[in-house]
Amino acid sequence: MEKSTIIGLVLAVIAVGLGMVLKGANLSALINPAALLIIFVGTAATLFIGFSLEDIKKFPKLLKIVFTEQKLQNKMELINWFSDMISLTRREGLLALEAKVEDIADPFLKGGFRLIIDGNDHEYVRDVLLEDIAAMEERHRSGALIFTQAGTYAPTLGVLGAVIGLIAALGNLSEVEKLGHLISAAFVATLFGIFSGYVLWHPIANKLKQRSKKEVEIKLMMIEGLLSIQSGVSSIAMRQKLLVFVPNSQRVEDEPNKEGAALG
Repeated sequence: MEKSTIIGLVLAVIAVGLGMVLKGANLSALINPAALLIIFVGTAATLFIGFSLEDIKKFPKLLKIVFTEQKLQNKMELINWFSDMISLTRREGLLALEAKVEDIADPFLKGGFRLIIDGNDHEYVRDVLLEDIAAMEERHRSGALIFTQAGTYAPTLGVLGAVIGLIAALGNLSEVEKLGHLISAAFVATLFGIFSGYVLWHPIANKLKQRSKKEVEIKLMMIEGLLSIQSGVSSIAMRQKLLVFVPNSQRVEDEPNKEGAALG
């Protein structure tokens, strides 16, 4: 479970709910089926219009990703694992890696090893793997775009809901005792629209983008590690190259090699 998402949602509900109470608003005003219908069903409608059905089907999966802790390979463990592979290659040759390929769980890393074992040249290996990353980034971008667009549409629909509510209020000017309640209800849709747009949909889109960025970074490290093995550089040179991906505070010098740590 992704704790930061849960904490954020809880804080958002507390901030709005407590804020309303401190301002003297009645929380029961939020029980407004018409406002919920306009904002959430309306937002869903805009997404169906703006995206293909195939894209919309990804929505539950993308939402699940935000609530699930991201599991990425530890960068220092990955560097140590590549050091082991370089030592093995320098002792026994590139073909010695063939026995290790089946133990690799990561499909991207496994595919990269197969490319270098098959004797493809340096540039070809880099190009294929970078194209793989580019395709992954595009998939991630299109997924995050769904939530970005929802965050754009929802506040506008909130304004639409307020307009509809005011039309209803103005149609009952003769009933003064109901006027205040009708005007209050009119702005509940605006509250839901702004809340869902800027507290839910846009932050979710941002989290998906950040997760994609972290995954890309790990894959770029793998590319550099693979090309270092193919080029026959020393493990020290490889470590210097890959350490640029690791913040200084997380760098562990002379950590014992953990062969296989990058595979699980």
